[in-house]
Amino acid sequence: MTETMPQGHAVLRTVAMPADVNGAGDIFGGWVLSQMDIAGGIVSAERARGRVATVAIEAMKFIRPVKVSDILCIYGEVERVGNTSVAVRLDAWVVRGQGATTEKVTEGVFTFVALDFEGNKRPIDNT
Repeated sequence: MTETMPQGHAVLRTVAMPADVNGAGDIFGGWVLSQMDIAGGIVSAERARGRVATVAIEAMKFIRPVKVSDILCIYGEVERVGNTSVAVRLDAWVVRGQGATTEKVTEGVFTFVALDFEGNKRPIDNT
């Protein structure tokens, strides 16, 4: 089944730049991953109502390459909430060629732990 619309809500949009390419001329996967981590941090911090840190990346899947000048759009939603952690499902899409096409390029589930001011785990209010 091919997805035709992003799932979740729009969290982050940025443009892929020439400085971010790998040896093959595609945008480096680590750059895409870092953008997804930023987006996941935004979603999880909102849900945890405070500071969070990435603790795991599950099921990361690169579907298509990202090209220079693509607009990378990250969509996210909370998948589950634990006692001290939040798992966020993230989908990355690109807008290519002046908006001519939109394609899903990456997906994954990022888990964040809620932290207090000293950097220790803290419980998340589940109400």
